[in-house]
Amino acid sequence: MSRSGDTYHHGSLKPALEDAAFELLRTTGHTDLSLREVARTAGVSHNAPYHHFGDRTALLKRLSERSMSELLDALLAAQANADPEHSARAHLVALGTAYVRYAAEYPERFRVIYDPTVCVPGAPSAEMAPLISAVEKILMHATKAISPSASDTTLVALTTGVWGAVHGLAELVIAGHITPKQAEPALVALFDPSRI
Repeated sequence: MSRSGDTYHHGSLKPALEDAAFELLRTTGHTDLSLREVARTAGVSHNAPYHHFGDRTALLKRLSERSMSELLDALLAAQANADPEHSARAHLVALGTAYVRYAAEYPERFRVIYDPTVCVPGAPSAEMAPLISAVEKILMHATKAISPSASDTTLVALTTGVWGAVHGLAELVIAGHITPKQAEPALVALFDPSRI
């Protein structure tokens, strides 16, 4: 980022504040994040964040959107890197592994994505809604590939189950109950048991 003393070039302050907030999340957690600390970390006046975000909730929503975009990118990369020789079940394991790996690498970002006070269930921001939809479509497509004859109603239920299993493993990793290395064989056992 370009700075001259404590002055950011036009257009660079907002992302710099977001980056400073992400830096703070590593040690503070989003529930204790303060705009004053974000400003201090970015090296700008304590009023600067208010000009770009209005309040703390608006900043957290933006961090949540950026984090969900990163999670989506991780899933898209797992799709793109999938070996065409592998089964649909192996592809689903790869997607689940990418989801859990993102949570393990960025627990603070993962938590802000799913905090219901930040991204209100059923009422996501205009920026968040298409990201959620894209993640859901990836999971549904992968679930349909392993259950091609499922009815639409059953497919929705199966996809919810797949998401719940993967998300639950991610939460167990974040909480330290299991390691990321333990999550992958669990995903294999769930989605591709013939490999065991």
